[in-house]
Amino acid sequence: MKGFKQFLLRGNVLDLAVAVVMGATFGAVVTALVKDLMNPLIAAVMGKPDFSALAFTLNNSKFGIGDFINALVSFILSAATVYFLVVLPVNTLIARVKRGEVAPDPTTKKCPECLSDIPIAARRCAFCTSSLAAGAAH
Repeated sequence: MKGFKQFLLRGNVLDLAVAVVMGATFGAVVTALVKDLMNPLIAAVMGKPDFSALAFTLNNSKFGIGDFINALVSFILSAATVYFLVVLPVNTLIARVKRGEVAPDPTTKKCPECLSDIPIAARRCAFCTSSLAAGAAH
């Protein structure tokens, strides 16, 4: 049980659980936005809010392309909504925050023999035990 508890309390599992819940909730918001705002807007412009009645027949087989068109329009509107209302503003905000950041000083260097990452102050590699020249930049 201890291992299971550690697994559940690990940051990754909790983050994933929160992301799934938020994603489902946000999906409902986007669906409502498309259904209640965007589709009526399309109906006002094109005169037809629902394409499900569109179909054609070929050799006595009916192809109901209207449902596919409805799903495609819904997908495109949902993707555009997510991009313009979430992704673009978040990317802009992150770019603004990162503009003022200075890259941190490196804390590790590469061992010239085995190419392992080792602490900057190390005088001997912990992996291959080769002696490192004091003060030499690697």
